[in-house]
Amino acid sequence: MTGKTLADWLAYLERLHPSAIDMGLERSREVAQRLGLGKPAERVVTVTGTNGKGSTCAFLASLLRQQGLKVGVYSSPHLLRYNERVLIEGQEASDGALCEAFAAVEAVRGDITLTYFEMGTLAAFWLFERAGLDAVVLEVGLGGRLDAVNLIDADLALITTIGLDHAEWLGDTRESVAAEKAGILRAGRPALCGDLDPPQPLLEQVKALSAPFFLRGRDYDLAITDQAWHWYGHSRHGELLELHGLPLLDLPMENAALALQAYALLELPWQAEQITAALASTRVSGRLERRALNWHGKPLTLWLDVGHNPHAAAYLAGRLASRPMSGKRLAVFGLLADKDLDGVLAPLLGLVQDWAVAPLPTPRTRPAAELEAALLNLGASVTAYSDVAAALEGQCARASAGDEIMLFGSFYCVAEALEWLARHSIGEVQDGFAG
Repeated sequence: MTGKTLADWLAYLERLHPSAIDMGLERSREVAQRLGLGKPAERVVTVTGTNGKGSTCAFLASLLRQQGLKVGVYSSPHLLRYNERVLIEGQEASDGALCEAFAAVEAVRGDITLTYFEMGTLAAFWLFERAGLDAVVLEVGLGGRLDAVNLIDADLALITTIGLDHAEWLGDTRESVAAEKAGILRAGRPALCGDLDPPQPLLEQVKALSAPFFLRGRDYDLAITDQAWHWYGHSRHGELLELHGLPLLDLPMENAALALQAYALLELPWQAEQITAALASTRVSGRLERRALNWHGKPLTLWLDVGHNPHAAAYLAGRLASRPMSGKRLAVFGLLADKDLDGVLAPLLGLVQDWAVAPLPTPRTRPAAELEAALLNLGASVTAYSDVAAALEGQCARASAGDEIMLFGSFYCVAEALEWLARHSIGEVQDGFAG
């Protein structure tokens, strides 16, 4: 594959393994050994959870970079470019660097078949080792125990929330999900959990590994008021740490609180002003992202969110309910076939006055007719469209000045919207969900 473009490599990776997902570490571990991969940086943090992984990784990376550390972040999936998955010093890996990394993995894998994700993970590790980084933050792709990211023995293991998703791989109970996610924990190394009610299998694994455990609501927590939020937590040595009067954030402050507790355990300078600046500057595309639109002279607000399971929908509903508005709220919605449609719709029905539904650009999509039927059965006003772009244009046309459009349901949905915004050269990014 020498001399191939990134697009060539990605197409090759999609054909390399007969299954998109093949849980297990044996194949990846063997190729990692052949590559001579070790620990990708002095400090390694692994993050798993049902929701909130991306923003937690972004918050922690901002905190580390604010201290002058060279930081790498590995995350998935991407929205528009594969390069988004591998960040080094806040910059996306170049096409050339990714091609070189894929070639290095390919040169040693021999007859071992790797999935798209496994190849990408090993390539990211290869790039991180060569970048001379001080820290890396690794987002688990699926589950934890058998995910390729779990090849690395992290210094800190973070679990954001535990809910139901990917039932075919993780099981259909919170207990089975927790058992899989607890697989990223390591003996004697700190484990952090942002779930207020962690299932028993997680607690049992923490005890079995004698892992120092930092639990939200007990060892750290946050309080949010109309004007600010406040945090308390503990250092590695048990010292109480507090931050008061932090500015409200658009991204989930629960995830910022978890990232703060992780940062506190890394024994780095604790300077309130720098910490506040790092949190306030953190952005993640497609997570409670606000765009101001001027649609043919009509001012509108567009919100983009990749939430696609009941837990994410409930969180989104809570944020919307906290922002009373005088105009209407319209939705643009698409969902994959394996997601819990009823569970996603239930929290949001009373907050949206009009729905537009569309299929996603993947064979895994739930048909628009099915989404339309479900909403009609619930008494909602809904129109089906041929694609996300058409649905978004339809809602822009239907909306009145001052109305809000909420587009959510999938990474695919948000990616389509971002491409639509770019084509029309509209959609100025704005701060302000918190305000």
